[in-house]
Amino acid sequence: MLGSMTSKDAGAPGLARLAGLIADETRAACLLALLDGRAWTAGELARHAGVAPSTLSEHLGKLVAGGLLAEERQGRHRYVRLAGARVAQLVEDLAAQVAPEAGARRPRTLRESSAGSALARGRTCYDHLAGRLGIALTDAFTARGLLVQDTGFALTEAGLAWFGSAGIRLDRTGRRPLARACLDWTERRPHLAGVAGAALCRHALDAGWCVRIGSGRAVKVTEAGEQALSGLLGIGAAALR
Repeated sequence: MLGSMTSKDAGAPGLARLAGLIADETRAACLLALLDGRAWTAGELARHAGVAPSTLSEHLGKLVAGGLLAEERQGRHRYVRLAGARVAQLVEDLAAQVAPEAGARRPRTLRESSAGSALARGRTCYDHLAGRLGIALTDAFTARGLLVQDTGFALTEAGLAWFGSAGIRLDRTGRRPLARACLDWTERRPHLAGVAGAALCRHALDAGWCVRIGSGRAVKVTEAGEQALSGLLGIGAAALR
């Protein structure tokens, strides 16, 4: 009986270590900031988290050692980014679980309120689009028969053809799923992730359909983007603002 219990709980120490890495407000703030998919310097993250650079460096060391962050050095600068899409999914899923509690606190300043509204309207979730923008795109794909959600997310043949006709290349050579549902922590519904979600986000930014707001995760749809998404997916401008 004891042997069986030990076997079943073999993963418990690793799970506890992972939970311990995330269970710190400063480290959690860094992980959420890095969901924008970009590499940040230690100084940028220190200012974002509101801690001293020396304190932040210690936290980053733990996250890198724990496999949640990848580190790059260019000259005197130290950059960190999320270690990969699986880490991003973990952080976003955890954020979705605590969103109701976080939403109960009123914004303390106008700037904080504006930033929160911008993130809710549209943002990057690691390498794909989220917020009301992400949901509007996902709903449009589904309504047009380009995406099915019956047993998980899957692109239809029409969906694959749509990406081709829009000039958006899908890299199908890796092990990453072509389409995956990602629970949106502000909308409480799934949006499109995976290879297709990443390709759409990359194209939207490269083509000028969307632009980043400031240095964070928030994005907004441009006038050119409204025209393109209206023509390609029939999404009204009001749903993109």
